[in-house]
Amino acid sequence: MNSQAADKKLIKFAMSAPYLDRDEEHDLAVRWKDDQDQDARNLIALSHMRLVIAMASRFRGFGLPLSDLIQEGYIGLLEAAARFEPSRDVRFSTYAGWWIRASMQDYILRNWSIVRGGTSSSQKALFFNLRRLRAKLAQGDRQLTDRAIHEEIATALKVSIADVQAMDARLSRSDTSLQAPISSQGEEGGERLDMLASDEPTPDEQVSEIIDSERWNGWLKVAMTKLNPRESRIIEARRLTEDCATLEELGEELGISKERVRQIETRALEKLRSALADVHPEMAA
Repeated sequence: MNSQAADKKLIKFAMSAPYLDRDEEHDLAVRWKDDQDQDARNLIALSHMRLVIAMASRFRGFGLPLSDLIQEGYIGLLEAAARFEPSRDVRFSTYAGWWIRASMQDYILRNWSIVRGGTSSSQKALFFNLRRLRAKLAQGDRQLTDRAIHEEIATALKVSIADVQAMDARLSRSDTSLQAPISSQGEEGGERLDMLASDEPTPDEQVSEIIDSERWNGWLKVAMTKLNPRESRIIEARRLTEDCATLEELGEELGISKERVRQIETRALEKLRSALADVHPEMAA
């Protein structure tokens, strides 16, 4: 069965569900709320599948499968049924509409593009209303520039013009795979991924960095032998660990003032520079 046939079957099933009057709806909601009657909750949800179908049709313009939108809407419908308070003087359809719409919108935002957009309420409003507002403004008698249209949309939705421009650009183009082939006049030229510049070091640079690091560590190990135990402890704690100790912490550990720790550290660094200069003059700088 293809997707269109499946959609038609699903819509036919939803449209055949019985309507509930206010009293029936209230009784089912009470059974679910007080007795956790799963059948009552499911019957409430099933009777409002028409609402899900209608709302899914409104979002078909985003290019996602209708069946997926209906499925997400049904999840929102079940959530609404689980949270509905029968004591409130409101019909279930009014309450469920928000949950159905929110569930579909979240699904669209997650799947419309591999690039995630903003998830704030203002960004959602911009995403779902920009096309409609742009089309409405374009139908008027006024000849508006893109800048003027963006300004009016920004004012209407209470967002910045920059946000409107960025969203308009995003909605006007589709994603392109990095594995898409690059060809010229029928000749293959690799993939788009091959054209991206990398900030990573080249293999030669990586090997050179490893060798230099090992050489440095060897020189430093020899130079550290020139320090006495207290100097060595201060240098290790202050210079050779990720979580460097403070002067005050070392002072408490060694039983001296933090100023004395600073003096010992300065003297130890001078010793290291001198020792490194003996091994390799360039490393003393």
